[in-house]
Amino acid sequence: DKISPTAIKFFFVPMLTVLITAPIGLLVLGPLGYRVGEVVAQGINFLGTNAGWLAVPVMAALYPIMVMTGMHHAYAPIALASVASLGYEGVMAPAGLCANMAQGGAARLADLAGIPVSIALGVLLGACVGYALGLFFEAAHAHRRHVRNSTKTIVILGVSFLLVAAETWLKGRVPVSGLLAVVSMACALRVKTAAFVSRRLAEKLGKLWICAEVTLFVLVGAAVDVRFALKAGAAAAAMIFLALAFRSLGVLLCLAGTPLGRKERLFCVVAYLPKATVQAAIGSVPLALGLPCGQMVLAVAVLAILITAPLGAIGMDATYRRWLSCAQTASDA
Repeated sequence: DKISPTAIKFFFVPMLTVLITAPIGLLVLGPLGYRVGEVVAQGINFLGTNAGWLAVPVMAALYPIMVMTGMHHAYAPIALASVASLGYEGVMAPAGLCANMAQGGAARLADLAGIPVSIALGVLLGACVGYALGLFFEAAHAHRRHVRNSTKTIVILGVSFLLVAAETWLKGRVPVSGLLAVVSMACALRVKTAAFVSRRLAEKLGKLWICAEVTLFVLVGAAVDVRFALKAGAAAAAMIFLALAFRSLGVLLCLAGTPLGRKERLFCVVAYLPKATVQAAIGSVPLALGLPCGQMVLAVAVLAILITAPLGAIGMDATYRRWLSCAQTASDA
């Protein structure tokens, strides 16, 4: 993680991690963890039978570790047998409740308060950097120091990487969002620079994105585990379509009061159906952070791409001739 380039870290590190750890997990850690879980489950069952007052505290103390390693599944047969014979289960459920309440009590209010602070500082930092870059480009132009658009693009990319890295450097000291800082910097540059300059910079960045887009989707495809997508199945697809419904409703609300006609608004809804780039860019972040849900989040993100991208492309191609019309301009007249 320390030597990987920041641009590909979110995708290359998870992919390499899976390639190394998957065989070890399946062949060594999985069987070993199941056996250890069986021993722990039998020990908890023994305590529940002979010292019930001690079984729940011990299980509650071990529960987070058992869940993280998957060993809690070994206790499931004992819990089901208890429900079948006694009608209730008096160890695992109370222990899980105590463990979850303890984890909730350990959460710090400062961490929650840091979220809006991170957003505000990220936007402020990006705006200041973007304004400073705009002044730099204007000063260079005023002193007849011509800076090529390619050079400006490289400078902007370099500063963007620095802003993203600043989030890591300041972690633990000041909460700041590096990605929001980059977006805010771009907005400040757009406002500060002339329209034709920002248009040319956008064209340069668009050409770079052609190569980066291919690399992005290839790395995401290499990191995803198809089994998690199959496991999610219909529930994930239903969640995606529900999200699209809310997204479509949001588009219609945003277009309320605009001069667009009904068909034009419907076309905007169709045009906003595809979801690919953002899912590919941040879908692997939970996996890179080592969260247990990382593989599932990445699989559902890829599933969203596979569903919405063709749906939007086919929808736009099938409706633009019928729902859109060309407005006559003065030059056409």
